[in-house]
Amino acid sequence: MRYRLLSACAVPAVIVSLAVPAHAQAQQAASTQDMESDASVFGQEIVVTAQGRAQVLADVPVAISAVSAEQLSDSGTNDIRELNQLAPSLLVSSTGNEANGSARIRGIGTVGDNPGLESSVAVFIDGVYRSRSGNALGELGPIERVEVLRGPQGTLGGRNSSAGLLSIFTAPPEFDFTGYGAFTYGNFEAIRGEAGINAPLGETLAARIDGVYFKRDGFYHDVVNDTDINDRDRYLVRGQLLFEPNVDLSVRIIGDYSEKNESCCAATFVQTDSAPLARISPGLDPYAMPVTGSPSLTSTANPIIPILLALGQNPDGLTGSTYDRDIYVTSGRSFAGKTKDYGISAQIDWTMGDINLTSITAYREYSNYQGSDADYTQVDILYRAPNEDGMARAFKTFSQEVRLQGAAFDGHLDWLVGGYYANEKLETRDNLRFGDDYGAFAPCRIVNAINPALASPSSSGCISAGGRALVAPSFGPAAPLIWAGLDNLATLNDLGSTRDVYNQESNNFAIFTHNIIHVTDRFDITLGLRYTNETKDFDATFGNDNTVCPTNRALLSSLLATPLAPLAGGIISLSCQGNSTSEIDGLSLADSRSEDEFTGTAVVSYRPTDDLMVYGSYSRGYKAGGFNLDRSALQASPLVGNPAVTGSTANLQFDAETVNAFEIGAKYATRDFMLTVAGFRQEFSNFQLNTFNGSVFLVQNINGCSSSLGMADQDADPATGICAADNVTAGVIAQGVELEGTLRPGDDLTFTMGITYADTHYEDDLVGTDNGAPLDPALRLLPGDNLSNAPEIVATASMSWMPELGSSGLRGLFYLNARAVDDYNTGSDLLYGKEQDSYVLVNGRIGIRGPDDRWAIEFWGQNLFDVDYTQVAFNTPFVASQQTYSAYLAEPRTYGITLRAGF
Repeated sequence: MRYRLLSACAVPAVIVSLAVPAHAQAQQAASTQDMESDASVFGQEIVVTAQGRAQVLADVPVAISAVSAEQLSDSGTNDIRELNQLAPSLLVSSTGNEANGSARIRGIGTVGDNPGLESSVAVFIDGVYRSRSGNALGELGPIERVEVLRGPQGTLGGRNSSAGLLSIFTAPPEFDFTGYGAFTYGNFEAIRGEAGINAPLGETLAARIDGVYFKRDGFYHDVVNDTDINDRDRYLVRGQLLFEPNVDLSVRIIGDYSEKNESCCAATFVQTDSAPLARISPGLDPYAMPVTGSPSLTSTANPIIPILLALGQNPDGLTGSTYDRDIYVTSGRSFAGKTKDYGISAQIDWTMGDINLTSITAYREYSNYQGSDADYTQVDILYRAPNEDGMARAFKTFSQEVRLQGAAFDGHLDWLVGGYYANEKLETRDNLRFGDDYGAFAPCRIVNAINPALASPSSSGCISAGGRALVAPSFGPAAPLIWAGLDNLATLNDLGSTRDVYNQESNNFAIFTHNIIHVTDRFDITLGLRYTNETKDFDATFGNDNTVCPTNRALLSSLLATPLAPLAGGIISLSCQGNSTSEIDGLSLADSRSEDEFTGTAVVSYRPTDDLMVYGSYSRGYKAGGFNLDRSALQASPLVGNPAVTGSTANLQFDAETVNAFEIGAKYATRDFMLTVAGFRQEFSNFQLNTFNGSVFLVQNINGCSSSLGMADQDADPATGICAADNVTAGVIAQGVELEGTLRPGDDLTFTMGITYADTHYEDDLVGTDNGAPLDPALRLLPGDNLSNAPEIVATASMSWMPELGSSGLRGLFYLNARAVDDYNTGSDLLYGKEQDSYVLVNGRIGIRGPDDRWAIEFWGQNLFDVDYTQVAFNTPFVASQQTYSAYLAEPRTYGITLRAGF
């Protein structure tokens, strides 16, 4: 039967290797040799190492998407974001900082750019965990395969993940002397060069070195500073050694260094032509359904827009299309940044009789700093310096994994046990500051609440003497206090954070086991269990030079005793609490947290025929809690202004996320056809959500309530919507069906398809923490709706045709892939106007390849039909309450030519 199953897995034209999880690479050497021998009948090499054992794909009872080296080559994939085209359940995107990009599987992923939140979808490269998924948003060099595992992972080693796992295997050294080179030129002045050489250094030692350089202009143009944003200027160097003294021992050492010097990440205003619902709602309430036919939020009917225009905003940035990609940044502000990523790892695979030992030891460092015009307008409201004193993040990670795997009871039990340890040191630095125009802008927000017609940005406090006299009778004795408070606020310019430093050290220790019981030749039971202990030690220091608030607190506080208290209080909170010398300059915080968690999996699989396998599974996943590494959380903390509770980190912490997942599936495989189907349901408790509400970042755990809250979770009152602790349930549900297929009607023609229906939604009655605390009012649109960036339907398809051209050994290449995406909301708070309409992306490649692929000429295009779409829309910072939205855009059409050669 093994012979037939191997032939069924011969559908791909190159190696297909799957692992569950992908970083579990322990192999049974003898079995692998048998498989390679059988596979040679078909002129193919097929190695499948699922579940830490040598297995064929059709025997693996887990939902997996696999991308082979040939698919990667045909599609031209060299960035993990391009995997979106090949795996329908996967979405990889980046927003305000590529250092913390996000991967989602089945609609579930980590939201926001805060490095304190770990990734719901863990990323491994050559078996080594990357601290955040954004660490993999760079050049990867030659890739052997990519594996996407759906659902919670963790019983086979490495790091826990609550939503899935993305594993990338780079091309290893070989005992043949080979070399290659490739050169690409494309639009936006793109130049990419790649080269490598592989050489045997004797009968037992082989070496390989690969290098990549990529430079490209940005697809945003900063009109004010006459520069491009979201450009590419990066390189990678990776060297490897492979030592195989005998058939029982293999040692692979990998060292790599990569660097980026790029400006990232700009955003444009959301306009009505790209978001039909981005219109003014009654009373400018962003939580109310917009009125059809009403003006755009960027029209002068929105009172905040005349303020921006009066303070210097170019009107073209407000009236042009979202996708014009011309941005108007404050003069002298920059998005420049630098990223370094490097490390070394050693993997040992040692067969000791009937037991296989695998050890993976790794050390990595990752650092990034990024400047930004943080308000994304031409008005200088907020900014970060473009150097290491701006927004900077640095990870230092050591990890050690050891696994033992073998068989017992005459092969009826395949067992695996192991341990994992990781030490991660994270430092985050920030100096978010109020800009030169903040003092003119902030009072105007208060004046707009009085009467937008009175706003005079050129006057102190944004209201002229005539305007003050006109409305003074309405406020009576409070009028002088109001004017004094506004005048004082007008002096707050180019002040704020001088240097905030957050340090977090985490220690993760786990032991695990994963065992397959072969009850009969056709019936298996898989049982896995993991114990994880996670500790995080946190400390932070803050620096601030905002002396306006401390020296004039009485004047500013006087606004809180006036009829303007609701809005003035918000402005003062933003301007002063957690942003002034008296409350935060020199402040130090320290705390720690510890978690213990058991997770596991149970799978039953049965093969009724040689071609068909069916299975059912349960698994429990976990993602650690932690600290919100952002000063804005302190604004709502009792710490501020109250020395008696100095040292509290209550508002910085969030709890661990857990998930219970259920799945049933089937896999059917013949020599030239494979079809897999899976139905799933995943229930998330303490779902970690990071939302920017236009003023501060909110990190909150999301849970459900089994009893009705009477829509109290959908009002603006932060005190309503309490749930009894005993009634707290899962708050996020992901359920649906996945279908994937491969058809190979001939040796030179391959089709793939996939479709995912995922209903990934919040429950109807939501609360915050698992003790039943009310949901934050800023999240009141969440109950009953789908998660952000979670379209219900996604379909992918590809066709690869490589016909022979005559009898000279030449082959043609004609390749197309497509991804069709349903409607979804791109904002984590689900505000109206952040919706993205459905779209279809098509990539293509056509070319000629020489005999034995010694050379190739290929013309290619990504996003061939130049589809405009948004990755994430968000509230333009500090522009509330008369709200506008900004958007991080996806890349436009790119195209070019690639020349390859090798020996």
